Amino acid sequence: MSESANALVDRLRSHFGARALALHVAHGEAMLEVAVADWLPACRELRDRFDFEVPIDVCGVDYLTYGGDEWETVAVTSEGFSRGVEGRGPGRFAWGQTTTELGPKKDLNNVAPEAEASGGRFAVVLHLLSLRNNQRLRVRCRLTDAAMPVVASLVPVWPGVNWFERETFDLFGIVFEGHPDLRRILTDYGFVGHPFRKDFPLIGNVEVRYDPDKKRVIYEPVSSVEPRVNVPRVVRNDSRFLTAAAEAAQGSEVRK
Repeated sequence: MSESANALVDRLRSHFGARALALHVAHGEAMLEVAVADWLPACRELRDRFDFEVPIDVCGVDYLTYGGDEWETVAVTSEGFSRGVEGRGPGRFAWGQTTTELGPKKDLNNVAPEAEASGGRFAVVLHLLSLRNNQRLRVRCRLTDAAMPVVASLVPVWPGVNWFERETFDLFGIVFEGHPDLRRILTDYGFVGHPFRKDFPLIGNVEVRYDPDKKRVIYEPVSSVEPRVNVPRVVRNDSRFLTAAAEAAQGSEVRK
């Protein structure tokens, strides 16, 4: 039988002590947070002492607008759907603009107060699996320098994270120090910016087209694409379904 997440947290707390900046169970899974300086040694210890031999994923997180609320309930339809978006939220702005949530006098390194209290703008999250113990662990590291987020590469510990770190670098701009081949993996070599940053427009910064005069593909600032909205609709209860269910139940009682 595998060890419970709470028991794993107790063992991790006993081992890491003050080096564990955060340690708890979330969504049925143990979560450990360490500082940038402890990222590499802590992960090596998790492999050697706790048998986490399989890295499932390495990803980035951008806390630029963490804790902010951009929703307003407007124009609710009879079907129970509504979408309320105010201003230029994360990603919803044109080339050359930026999100209004930062304000005119703020820069892109600022984050919401909720995120500032627990670390910097960017974080790296590692998901681990122990096949021997049938356990999972989530490890997070908050990066203190938003202008140049840097953390040690885990390739020396788990060679398989090579492409995961390249993807995180490509999409978030997080630099993994010591990576043997840190270059873009999803976007092309001439791509400008990092698509998963919340200060990056969803329409992109450049568009590509074939120029028949130059007889080659050229890049130029976006001009033909409107800013996009990438916000899910809010689904509310539709009274018609509740009424129909009540009428059906009432009819069933009458027939009895």
